[in-house]
Order: sequence, then structure tokens, then C-alpha cells
Amino acid sequence: MLEKSKKIALVYDAVFPFIKGGAEKRFHEIGKRLAKDGHDVHLYGMKSWDGPNVMNHEGMTLHGICMNHPLYTKSGKRSISQAIIFGFASFKLWREPFDVVDCCGFPYFSLFPLRIITWLRRKKLYSTWHEVWGLDYWKQYLGKFGFLGYYVEKIAVLMPNCIISVSDSTTESITNKLGRKKGIVQIANGLDVDKIINIQPAAESSDVIFVGRLLSHKNVDILIKAIALVRHEFKGISLAILGDGPEKKNLEKLVEKLKLTENVKIFGFVEKDEDVYSHMHASKVFVLPSAREGFGMVVLEANACGLPVITITHPQNTAKSLIIKDENGSLCQLDATSIAQRISFEIKNRKNSSFYQGFIDHYDWKRIVPKLCSVYLL
Repeated sequence: MLEKSKKIALVYDAVFPFIKGGAEKRFHEIGKRLAKDGHDVHLYGMKSWDGPNVMNHEGMTLHGICMNHPLYTKSGKRSISQAIIFGFASFKLWREPFDVVDCCGFPYFSLFPLRIITWLRRKKLYSTWHEVWGLDYWKQYLGKFGFLGYYVEKIAVLMPNCIISVSDSTTESITNKLGRKKGIVQIANGLDVDKIINIQPAAESSDVIFVGRLLSHKNVDILIKAIALVRHEFKGISLAILGDGPEKKNLEKLVEKLKLTENVKIFGFVEKDEDVYSHMHASKVFVLPSAREGFGMVVLEANACGLPVITITHPQNTAKSLIIKDENGSLCQLDATSIAQRISFEIKNRKNSSFYQGFIDHYDWKRIVPKLCSVYLL
């Protein structure tokens, strides 16, 4: 608990539940718990909702400080223009005196105006970092202009007084790839364990499930190809895909091309978390073939629903660090054959649904939020 009521600003362009992802959900879950403890919590982002620019939501005050702009371009890459627009809009936080300001590290540009504001107000700037891209990935992402993204990232990491890293690999990357050695604390993402484990399964079941944004680096196309291979062993194998994004149409075409319309169902965006968890409870195996994850919250959520998780051994996939071999899931290479083999293994060797309880309890928000409060007081 914070010692007395504080005015807290959480800043990120994407606001949960209107936009869903791990970073959005972290601020939402933390914010509503701090608000319940009596603090004045404000969440600043793009106006991705209908109605007034400022509204109350689960005890917090949501502020739409700029109009909604697409987070991703048609090619599926994060929009640089959107990030710059939101960065400039972050100057609006000058209007209110806050005790605590925590800004999500990515997409960087908000950190610069907030550094100026907090410096003038003689306050600390906190920044939560979910992942680090580094020079190699920036070159892969932007080609010859990748060095520009890298230098923005390298300068941005110097802006906060305190960086809150969500994982071991993110902490290591901040130190080794970006060169920041001090002012880093590590506090993992969390989940509402009691809520998730008590949700009833959906009426429509599946053998395999994926939940997340349909982006190219999520590699859902490879998962679909893996299902085509598994079908030779399990003719009625079923895959549920929950999520939306730029790759959705391409994935629908792939399902038709591979003649998997009876095996694969793409649900699109599922608004309520309860419905997502319900679908997880009604499945057998969760597959996360993503090549880039800052933490991998969905791994813990799937475990809480009693599912083993298959994910890949890609260097940028931090979610792999959450896998304890042959206990809560397994790792494999990023190819359809490897994923298909692991799906077959996990279906044949399913554990009792309560098997993961001891593991996920370490990530309960009841343990995470007090740690964060102690950091905000430093």
C-alpha cells in the first residue's frame, strides 16, 4: 500500500479494454487496484472509446489526450506517426500535478515530454519496460533506417529516473543492448488468479487455442500449417483463434487454401476477458508461436485455465522464460513440424487442470501490486 492517497498518472497510448494487450492490461489491473485502495488514478492514452474525452472506468479516470490513430500500418508494423502524435499529446499532462508518473517505455516518444514535465515539477519519472528491440531487430524491422529506431530507443532509456522491467530478459537487454546499468527494478506482470480459475468453460470446445493480436510476428500462419499436419493423426483436431489484426484476412485465406475450414475457427476480437478465459477453459493446449513477446502474460493466463503452453525458442520471445520444461508446457523451433509434434505430445499427455496452481500463484496481483507500491515510494 502507498502510505497515503496519491495522485497517479499511468501513460500509454493504447488503453484497455478498448485495445487489448499485455502492456495495456498491466496498467489497467494495477490502476484499478490502486484506485480501490483510495488513490486518485488517471490513465492517459489515445481516445479509443466513444463519448467524452474524460470518463470514469473501474474507479480510474481515463483521458483521451489525442484522437484515435491506427496503432499499425497496413503492413502490420507499429505506426511511427501515431507514436509521434501521442508523444506530443503527452505534453498535456503539464496541467495536473501528480505524485507519481509511470509511462510505458514503448513507443518511446512520450518519455521525452514527460521527462521535461517531471523534471520541472521535481518529481521522478517511472517507466515500465516490457521489451527491448536493440540494433539487430531494428535493422530487421526498418531496414537501412533501423539505426534511427535504435538511437531513439537508446536515448529513451535514459529518460526515466527509474525503469520498471517486467522480466529477466528485458532487464538484461536494457543493460547489455542499451547500456543502462542503474535505476532498474524488476516487477513481473500479474494476473487475477482467483477470477480466472473459477470461470466456467465455454459451450464450444477446441483442442488447441491461440489468443492475441493477429500480427506477422505472432506467426499464427505457422500454427495453422501445424494443424494441417496434426490432422493426419487427429482428423477432427480443432483450433480456436481469438484476436484481430492486420493478418486476419491472410489467415482466413490460408485456412481455405489448406482446406481447414472444419478444423480452424477465427473468432476475431473478443471483448470480455471472461469470454476469453472461458474459451481457454474449454480447450486442451495453448500455442504461442510468437517471435517477439515482452513478457507473455497469456502463458500465465493459459496455465491458470489448466492448459499447457507451447511456445518457441526465438531470441526475442521472452515468454519462453516462463516455461518450465515438462511442467507447465514446452518449447520448440519455429516451424510447422516442430509445433505439430509438440501439440500431439501435449494432447496425449495432459495433466490435471489444477497442476499449475503453485506456479501461477507467484504472479498473482495480490503479490505484484505491493511490490510496485514500494517502488513508487522510493
